Amino acid sequence: MAEAPRTTPRLSLKARLLLAAHSFGVRAATRSDHTLNRSLVNIFDPKASASAKPINGVSSFDTSIDPTRNLWFRLYAPTSTATTAALPVIIYFHGGGFAFMAANSKSFDVLCRRLASEVNAVVISVNYRLAPEHRYPCQYEDGFDALKYIDGMSFEKFSTNLDLGKCFIAGDSAGGNLAHHVVLKASEHAFSNMKILGLIAMQPFFGGEERTESEIKLVGVPIISVERTDWMWKAFLPEGSNRDHQAVNVSGPNAVDISGLKFPATLIFVGGFDPLQDWQKRYCEWLKRAGKEVHLVEYPNAFHAFYCVPESPESSLLIGEVKNFVEKQSALA
Repeated sequence: MAEAPRTTPRLSLKARLLLAAHSFGVRAATRSDHTLNRSLVNIFDPKASASAKPINGVSSFDTSIDPTRNLWFRLYAPTSTATTAALPVIIYFHGGGFAFMAANSKSFDVLCRRLASEVNAVVISVNYRLAPEHRYPCQYEDGFDALKYIDGMSFEKFSTNLDLGKCFIAGDSAGGNLAHHVVLKASEHAFSNMKILGLIAMQPFFGGEERTESEIKLVGVPIISVERTDWMWKAFLPEGSNRDHQAVNVSGPNAVDISGLKFPATLIFVGGFDPLQDWQKRYCEWLKRAGKEVHLVEYPNAFHAFYCVPESPESSLLIGEVKNFVEKQSALA
């Protein structure tokens, strides 16, 4: 007899416990009026400090952009690189449904160190304002302002040689959504030093009024549920907006025409146990219809935010794909 299709991913006990604790913290902190108990959120979101002393071959430094907005970034520089050539730059936006997490959240600190070390790139992880205290378009404004600030920076105080002419914008989940919108704005802006060669969207957070097949079918999977994403969109969007807003449903009825824009090559990661996968695939098809270069990578056993679980085999595969993408696009520049 054929084995029935799995409805949940294979996970280690450690991963299940970590994901359960995260989900409990989110549920406990969210209120029905779409506000948050921010103090409770912070209990379930341990932070990591920057470290000039290398950790796993990577040093990190924090730089403030605008303290009134708590807008800053953490730069990760590999110290064990064998090359003297200038390294590509990955500007990273963290996930968390626009309402949770930060650039110094421990899980993202670990991930960005891995990216810097294994991709052999300088990673700049941006901290932006969070909903519901700060709604759309605050996050997009912060992201684009961070790009302009980095474009005008002098990096002489950092020992690592980097090349802003080989820049990649990356993000996971809500950070993937943010990365898309920042790239959209950047495609119409003339930077002094920065040249964006690629967009890396790791399970980007998109949606719409429609309930897709994957949203209906994938109930009880880790991290994401329709109820949770509905809450996040309600906390993020302007009052009175629905999920077909162009910030959410980027390929839907209110989509922007990008066919004439210089939009970079895009790498999209999709997980088989992610309820958002149908929206991500529609995004891929929308980019293709606009004549843009796009690469879709699917991992059938991957759940939402799998890249934050280092022992997940797909986590290492993802970093390998990012490395290949960065090297390929850099060579073409």
